[in-house]
Amino acid sequence: MEIVYNGHSVVLIKTAKANLVIDPFITGNGLAKWSVDDLPKIDAILLTHGHNDHVGDTETIAKRDNALVIGIAELATYFGWKGIRTHGMSIGGGYDFDFGRVKMTQAFHGSSYSEDENKRIVYAGMPAGLLLYIEGKTIYHAGDTALFSDMKLIGEQNDIDIAFLPIGDNFTMGPDDAFLAAEWLKAKTVIPIHYNTFPFIRQDARAFAARLNGKGKYLAPAASRSNCKAAKQRAANLSD
Repeated sequence: MEIVYNGHSVVLIKTAKANLVIDPFITGNGLAKWSVDDLPKIDAILLTHGHNDHVGDTETIAKRDNALVIGIAELATYFGWKGIRTHGMSIGGGYDFDFGRVKMTQAFHGSSYSEDENKRIVYAGMPAGLLLYIEGKTIYHAGDTALFSDMKLIGEQNDIDIAFLPIGDNFTMGPDDAFLAAEWLKAKTVIPIHYNTFPFIRQDARAFAARLNGKGKYLAPAASRSNCKAAKQRAANLSD
């Protein structure tokens, strides 16, 4: 398995059976190190919620590769109307796909899709986090969320290899709450996401990493304890 972080909340996961991308906000993402054209053929797109900076290039990629869009039921319906293959889910539900199992967790945030040309906001269902069980590894992508106490339960019920946690503050939890989330989740690897893309979410990821490491936690992009191969694009843009 190879996992590549591409700024904001974008995560590419290459497995033996499929290539997956989570929240593919690539075009317009100033921290992205590669473009949509650099992506391999994508088999499935996983969406945590409907905001533009997470839906991003979903339609372009899905239509290019005939990729399956996996998301909350309302968001899946929205893309289904565009002629895209979809699989709708809901909070607490899980499903076994060819590449592995996906389970949706709660997230405390909003979820809508803005059509700027029409000045219209489309409701996109509940926001979610994602638990992925693939090739013997457990990956948790929290999506956009505040800290919530059920993260303790997620950590108790799962042996999490990698947790992607937002640290940007303002729209999501900030570094202090993300640090507490990391402790509750007990993940072997913690990767900060959703920071530095916009002025309102500027954060010092190095300081966050140092604090985690001071508690015996582990932050990518050094060699992963989960044996997931690090890509050339590092798992965190710590120089930003």
